[in-house]
Amino acid sequence: MPFGFSIFGGSVPFNPSTDIPSLAGKVIFITGGNVGLGKETVLQLAQHDPAHIYLSARTEPKALEAINDIQTVVPNCPPITFIQCDLTSLPSVQDAAQRFARQEKRLDILILNAGIMATPPGTTEQGYEIQFGTNHIGHALLTKLLMPTLSATAELPDSDVRVISLSSAGHALAPVSKGIDFAQLKTDMSSSFTMTRYGQSKLANILYIRELAKQYPKITAVSVHPGIVNTNLYQSMTAWSVLGNAVGVAKSRFYTSVQDGAKNQLWACVARRGTEAKGEVKSGGYYTPVGVEDQGSRFAKNQELAKKLWVWTEAELEGYTL
Repeated sequence: MPFGFSIFGGSVPFNPSTDIPSLAGKVIFITGGNVGLGKETVLQLAQHDPAHIYLSARTEPKALEAINDIQTVVPNCPPITFIQCDLTSLPSVQDAAQRFARQEKRLDILILNAGIMATPPGTTEQGYEIQFGTNHIGHALLTKLLMPTLSATAELPDSDVRVISLSSAGHALAPVSKGIDFAQLKTDMSSSFTMTRYGQSKLANILYIRELAKQYPKITAVSVHPGIVNTNLYQSMTAWSVLGNAVGVAKSRFYTSVQDGAKNQLWACVARRGTEAKGEVKSGGYYTPVGVEDQGSRFAKNQELAKKLWVWTEAELEGYTL
């Protein structure tokens, strides 16, 4: 069901406090960890004894404030280190990956959490449509550059390496004729509705993970929809007069909390890997809350489109190295 209505049936019971096992020795990297779902994810993971959490964000003051908040709440909090990373700038992403690689030799969990939604037409520093560039291209480069560390960790005894990508049921809003309009990706796509551009970027998250799982079978790669969560992701929509008012009312009455919204990605970080049993996580899968496998839209199920996106993305990122 492309809009994630499976949230109302078949959800896996999941309590982060009791169902996240010990993360002793594990190193975690999360984008957008300073607010909303990212901050809540760090807060919950920090309570289970990981060796180190790297929190990336665009601005240092907000990130340090978030880290201080988490350290105040979590007794014996593990080290949490800020790494500056602006996903709209590929050199910034490259620098973030290089700084991480200088400090760590292992990476167990990579959470591609940051994202933007419903923004006005625009482009990234390298000329990609702003939502696609932020939500997909920036994260794809980060994953590519961290892959040597992820792969090396996957070879260690008893390892369980995860890459979790935050997608959305909104992927179903991608261009109806193509899913991804490759010819327009390096423009601002101003002729397309902002939610169509958003849907395209979220579809890319699902497709990229599907192909990542095929390319790297020793790594568990998963995309998730968090539900309709009351976060600042909708801030740009509230600026629209009529729709903004409706979004504001809906947020206050119907949207789920950040605490509940973070559960699906937390579940994906720690659920037992498998292919059949309820509650197991399958590499390459797309899940709605909590732990419900969902094939998504017709484009999200298209493995040929996933491969095409992978090849296109690899070509775009050629030349960026550690």
